[in-house]
Amino acid sequence: MYNPREIEKKWRNYWEDNKIYKVSNDSDLPKYYVLDMFPYPSGAGLHVGHPLGYIASDIFARYKRLKGFNVLHPMGYDAFGLPAEQYAIQTGIHPAEATRINIQRYREQLDNIGFSFDWDREVRTSSPKYYKWTQWIFLQIFKHYYCKNTDKAQPISDLIAQFEKEGNINVNASTTQDTIFSAAEWATMTPKQKDEILMNYRLGYQKVGYVNWCEALGTVLANDEVKDGVSERGGHPVEKRAMMQWSLRITAYAERLINDFDDLEWSDSLKTMQKNWIGRSEGAQVFFNIEGTEEENQIEVFTTRPDTIFGATFMVLAPEHPLVEKLTTVQQKQSVEDYKKYVNSRSERERMSEVKEVTGAFTGAYAFNPITGKNLPIWISEYVLLDYGTGAIMAVPSDDDRDQAFAKKFDLEIIDVVDKSKYPNASLHDKLGVMINSGFLNGMEVPEAITAAIAKIEEMGIGAGKINYKLRDANFSRQRYWGEPYPILFDKDGVAHAVPEDELPVELPILDDFKPTASGKSPLARATDWVNEKPGFTRETDTMPGYAGSSWYFLRYMDAENNNAFAGPKALEYWKEVDLYVGGTEHAVGHLMYSRFWHKFLFDKGMVPTKEPFKKLVNQGMIQGVIEYVYLKKEKQNGITQFYCSKIADAQMKEGVEFAKIPIHVDFVKDYGVPNSYLNIDSIKQFIDWRPEYADAEFVCGMGKYAKGSFTPNGDTTDSQLITKSEVGKMSKRYFNVVNPDDVVEKYGSDCFRMYEMFLGPIEQGKPWDTKGIDGVSKFLRKFWSLFHENNTDENIFSISEEPATKDEMKILHTAIKKVNDDIERFSFNTCVSGFMVATNDLKKIKCNKKEVLTPLVQLLAPFAPHVTEELWNKLGHQEEVISVHKSTYPQADESYLVEDSITYPISINGKKRAEATFPADASKEDIEVTALAMEAIQKYTEGKTVRKVIVVPKRMVNIVVG
Repeated sequence: MYNPREIEKKWRNYWEDNKIYKVSNDSDLPKYYVLDMFPYPSGAGLHVGHPLGYIASDIFARYKRLKGFNVLHPMGYDAFGLPAEQYAIQTGIHPAEATRINIQRYREQLDNIGFSFDWDREVRTSSPKYYKWTQWIFLQIFKHYYCKNTDKAQPISDLIAQFEKEGNINVNASTTQDTIFSAAEWATMTPKQKDEILMNYRLGYQKVGYVNWCEALGTVLANDEVKDGVSERGGHPVEKRAMMQWSLRITAYAERLINDFDDLEWSDSLKTMQKNWIGRSEGAQVFFNIEGTEEENQIEVFTTRPDTIFGATFMVLAPEHPLVEKLTTVQQKQSVEDYKKYVNSRSERERMSEVKEVTGAFTGAYAFNPITGKNLPIWISEYVLLDYGTGAIMAVPSDDDRDQAFAKKFDLEIIDVVDKSKYPNASLHDKLGVMINSGFLNGMEVPEAITAAIAKIEEMGIGAGKINYKLRDANFSRQRYWGEPYPILFDKDGVAHAVPEDELPVELPILDDFKPTASGKSPLARATDWVNEKPGFTRETDTMPGYAGSSWYFLRYMDAENNNAFAGPKALEYWKEVDLYVGGTEHAVGHLMYSRFWHKFLFDKGMVPTKEPFKKLVNQGMIQGVIEYVYLKKEKQNGITQFYCSKIADAQMKEGVEFAKIPIHVDFVKDYGVPNSYLNIDSIKQFIDWRPEYADAEFVCGMGKYAKGSFTPNGDTTDSQLITKSEVGKMSKRYFNVVNPDDVVEKYGSDCFRMYEMFLGPIEQGKPWDTKGIDGVSKFLRKFWSLFHENNTDENIFSISEEPATKDEMKILHTAIKKVNDDIERFSFNTCVSGFMVATNDLKKIKCNKKEVLTPLVQLLAPFAPHVTEELWNKLGHQEEVISVHKSTYPQADESYLVEDSITYPISINGKKRAEATFPADASKEDIEVTALAMEAIQKYTEGKTVRKVIVVPKRMVNIVVG
C-alpha cells in the first residue's frame, strides 16, 4: 500500500545525505535564480498559509532544474527585529536563544514539506558572518553622496575636495544643505561644523527628526505601527519626539526607482503602488516672505498648482516646522503650544486620513503673497506634515477640499480662481478650467496658466519650476538591542567616523539587561566597556532596523561562504539577479523599495552587474481561515449566560435581541469548514474546559439545551447540534483557527499537502483553507500509485509492462505533458493538478501500466509530488543511471500524438441532438452532410418532411433543419 510517511522520510534523508539540491557557481548550464521572500522565524511557527508561496516557488525551481537549468533556490532567516526582543522581554529568554529555537522549529517544518533548498547557502541576518557585510554596505552608503551631474553615487571624498577648492556653489547633489559657502569658509569651519554639512549630503546620515516614540517599547515606531495614538503592538502610548536618527537618502534615487520599472516583469498594480508611494509631481517652488521678520525667514512651499496663487488666502505650516516658534506672537503662544501638544499624540496616518474634523491654531503672523501683494495669515494644522514637501502650504480653499474645510471652519477668505463651467464633470482637483480673478493669467486654460505662472515666478526670482516627490528618506535607527550595531564611532566633538573596514564586524555585545530605556537611549548604552572600547571615541548605540539585513540578502545567497566580500565578482556575474521572486503583497512598498535602493547604490559602485535586483515578481494570495463563532446573548436570562445556535440567534436578532459573537477554537467544531458546522455535547465540554468561566452557561440549539453537564432534548435526539457562525477571515492565533501544516502532513503526507495547496485556486488569489477537497487529492495520489501496482494490494506488487504503448495511451500522456508545460509557465499550478487527475483517471480506465507511458508521467509530476515520484522512479529501475528523478529531464509533448484522426459529431434535428457519428478528421462538409442524412437514426425524423438546411460546423456539430 501507498505509505506516504514512510516514503517521504526515506527520500528526505536520501536527498540530505547525498546533497541532491546542492548547487554550484561553477557550471556550464544556464542559470535560474528562484527566491522566496525572507521569512521572520516567529515562535508560533508556520501555519498552512505560510508555505503557499514556498510550494509554488519550489515547484518552479524543480521544473527549471529538470529543464536543464542550474537553479539557485536558497532559504534563510530574517532573524533580527522587534518581535524577538519583545518576546525576550516578556519571557526572559535572550533574543539570541529565542531566535535559535524559532529557526530550529522553522527548519523542521520546512524540511517536513520537502523543499529543494540548498541549505549549504543558508543565511541568518543575526550571524556576525552575515551582518559584517550589512555593516560594510552601510559604510559605503555613509561614505557617498548622490551627484546629479553623473546621476549616481560618488565618494564623499570627492565632495570634500570640491569644498576645499571652491566651496559648494557648483555642487549639484541631492542634499538638505540650504546655504552656500566658499572654500575659505569651509577651511575655517570646525570638524563638527564640517561633519554637520557633510551629513546634509551623505546617503547614510544623521539628522534630528520627529519620530513616533513609544516609551514602553523603548523604540521609534513606523507610522503603520501606530493606531489612535498607541502602539499596535501592546497598545502603549506613543508621542512625537525630536530625536537624532540615522536615515538613508533614498529620495536621491526617486526618479530612477520610477523609470526602471520598464524592464521588470511585475504586475501593473504593484508598480502602481510603488509609483504612488514615490509620488512624483511637477510644479513650482515658491518663497513667501514673513511680515516684520528678516528676509532669510522665508516660507518655502512646493505647489503643483502655481496657477492658483491668486487664490491663496492663508498659509498653513506643520506644527513641527522650525519657523513656528520664531513667528508665533506672544498673544498666540499659549494656544499654539496647546495645539502642538494635541498634535504630538497623533500619528501621521491619523493626521493624513482625518477629513471630518478640522483643527488648527493661528500663529498671529502674516506672510506676503509675492504675486498679489496681499498679507496671508499663517496657521498651523495637523494636516500639513513636516516631512511631506516643505512642511508648508499656500492654502487655496477654492480648489482644495481640506483647505476649503479649514477656511470655512475658521472663517477665512475663499476666492474662486478657476471657472470649470466648460467641464461639468471635473472635480475640484482636476487641472481643467479657465482662470478668473487671476490677473495676468485670466482667460488662460489651466495647463497654459501653470506654465505661465512658473515663468513669472522664475522671472521675479521668487522661486522656480521643480519636480517633487512624496517619498521621504528612510528612517534607519532603532533604540533597541536586537539588531545590527552601527560601525560608527564618535570623537569627543561628536564627529562621526567610520569604523575601519578591517575591524568589521562590530559584534553585538551580549547583554543580560536588554530592556528598553526610558531615556530613549538604546540598551547598548549599558555596555559601557563596549561603548568606550576605543580610547577617545564612543560607539553609536542605536541599532539598524529590521529591513537592513533583508535589503541585500539575495546577493549573499549567491556566494554565502565568501569571507572576503558580500559576494565575489564571479558569482555575481554568473547569477546576476533574481529571475523569479515570490512573496506577499505586504512587502509591496517597504522591502521592495529599500532593496531596489541598496541594489542601485551597489550598481553605481560597479559591485553588482544589474540595476534591478528582481526580474520577475509573483505575489501569492493569502490563505485565509474559517473563523468559527458561537452567539452569546448579551442579556442574561435569570442571571444565566446563554449561547444560542446561529439559526436561532439570527431569527432573534431580526426582532431586536442583541448577541455577541465569541470566537471558538476550530478544533472543537464538528464539520469544520463546511456549511452548518456545529458543536455537539463533546464540543461544548471542550469549550467549557477551555473557557471555564462559562461552566454554568446554557447552550441552546434546535435539538435541545445543554446545561451543567446534561442535555435536555426537544425530541428523540440524544446530542446537541449547536450550529456555529462561520466566516472567512485571517488565519490567526487571535481567532483560534490556525492550522499547523505538520498536522496535515502527518495525516495525508507532504506530497498531498503540497498539491492541495496548489489545487485550492490561482496562486495570486486569496482563498480560504478548506479541507473538504484534500481527500480528493489524497485519493488521486493513491490512484496514481495504483497505476504502478497490481490491484493496489497489501503485498504492494509492483507491476509494469514493457509492451509498446498504444496510440490512445500516448495521446493521454502527451495531452497531460502539453497542458502541464503550458500551465506551469503561466504559474497556473491549480490547473496543472487538474491535468494530472484527468490523465490518471483516463489511464486507470484503460488499465494502462506501460513503462513507456508511466516513466515520463513520473517526471512530469516530480516537481509537485517529489517524494512519491522519487520512490516510483527508483522502482522503475533507475538506480544505476539517473538515481534521482529530480536529476533527470522534463518531458516534452510530441504534437503528433495530439492530432485527431477522427471526430465524433453530435447530429441534431432542429437543434435537438438525435444521434452521433464519427468521421475522419479531414472529412469534407459534403461527405458529412450526405452521411448524416443517410443515417437510419436520423431518417425517422426527416421522413415526410422537407430538409430545409444542413448546417455543418467543422469539428463541432451537425444540425439538420426540417419543416
